[in-house]
Amino acid sequence: MEIVKSGGKVKTGVDVYNANGILLLAGDVFVSTLKPLEIIKQNGIGSVPVNTKLNGALVDGDGNAISLDAVGTLPGPSAISGNAGVPDKNFVFPAAATNEIEVRLVEIEEKRRQALQKHAAAKKCIKNVLKNIKETGGQFDYTEVEKTVLDLTEFLIVDKNSFSYLTQEIFSYDEYLYNHSINVCAIGTAVLNRFNQQFSKVVNDHIRGGDGADIYNPFAEDTINTTGFICYYPHEIEDISLGFFLHDIGKTIVADHVLNKKGRLTEDEFREVKKHSYEYGERLIAKNQIRNATVKNIVCYHHAPLYAHENNSYPMDVHYAEVPVYTRICKLADIYDAMTSKRCYKEAINPVNVVTQIFRTYAKKDRMLQYILHAFVKSIGIYPPGSIVFLQNGQMAYVLDSNGPLVLPFTDEKGNTLKYKPDPVIADTSAENNVYVVDNRKSVQSPKEVYNFIPDYLRNFLVMQN
Repeated sequence: MEIVKSGGKVKTGVDVYNANGILLLAGDVFVSTLKPLEIIKQNGIGSVPVNTKLNGALVDGDGNAISLDAVGTLPGPSAISGNAGVPDKNFVFPAAATNEIEVRLVEIEEKRRQALQKHAAAKKCIKNVLKNIKETGGQFDYTEVEKTVLDLTEFLIVDKNSFSYLTQEIFSYDEYLYNHSINVCAIGTAVLNRFNQQFSKVVNDHIRGGDGADIYNPFAEDTINTTGFICYYPHEIEDISLGFFLHDIGKTIVADHVLNKKGRLTEDEFREVKKHSYEYGERLIAKNQIRNATVKNIVCYHHAPLYAHENNSYPMDVHYAEVPVYTRICKLADIYDAMTSKRCYKEAINPVNVVTQIFRTYAKKDRMLQYILHAFVKSIGIYPPGSIVFLQNGQMAYVLDSNGPLVLPFTDEKGNTLKYKPDPVIADTSAENNVYVVDNRKSVQSPKEVYNFIPDYLRNFLVMQN
């Protein structure tokens, strides 16, 4: 600011963002007035770096370059965020983004902030739905549900990993049905969106005479539809997400002592639980005069068979080929969230093991199901955000973003919890001489499984319900 006051100019060479991901200053702009710098300061950023390798520069009033040595050593990212070498009690993202990783961190923090707000609103909504059903004998505010789910859907389709920040690990048995409804909606919508893009492209490739995608390779590169055919249009996706959100409303009619029974269900009890979809769910759809066939299909058939003679499916009077694609997606999302959640009668199963089990159960049973599985595996990912991985150097790390993946190490090579907060790193096997590589010989963990090793600043970042 002193340089600008004296008639000079400043160019940082790096883009400067605030904590909400808003660009405050482009790196290629010469600043010759105080206003941009004052705005940066008002956003809580005490200083910014000048990166000469990216054409950053300081120029005096006569147009001569000012040596960085003449103004002292400029602070790096740690000093900018106010924690140079000192561990914070809270997980603090950078106040200003000065490189690619910090830009991604700012984006992640903003997605996380939005996700917490939307999750709270959705949880309030589903609580009201279930409460109203019990108090009125079946009535609830369908319009309010539509509004809430539309807001969720818009958030989920913006980014492929948005659902990861919206879903929450369930530690409270009483909260299960609330969070499960949101989780299935989030996971299902993410899978649906990916399926929509990839299957639409396959059809367009076929129309043009191409071979389409390799449906038997769940780790093939992403593809995006840029031509005419679209499997599901935006308003259809909104209806489907609405069905995902309401898929289990029939459970409000099932007795609590049956739903939360710790031991094995009797045959009569299991028959009662099964009614939550095709009988109780359908009854509530009719009672509320919901004429949306998509919502009804999901509520009634999200436990229907996905291939011939699939065990424990219901109702069995519907042929698996007649079950809509979106309902099949709901079933996979429902299975995944149920298996990865702790209940009064079971412990949570490792998410990666669940993905593997689901893939092995349904792989190559049906060609359309194969496309759905492809979208499911790609959406959940090998390293889901919020999971814990082991690095080949022995460290444990928290996955911030599955793209990379971008991870935050929190132990040393011997497994001891770090006493300082390190910088995030990209654990990319393709990067030359990268010591931060995920050890695929060890299973991905959930935060709960390694909770005693997690430092306080990272614990505060995690969203856990006690």
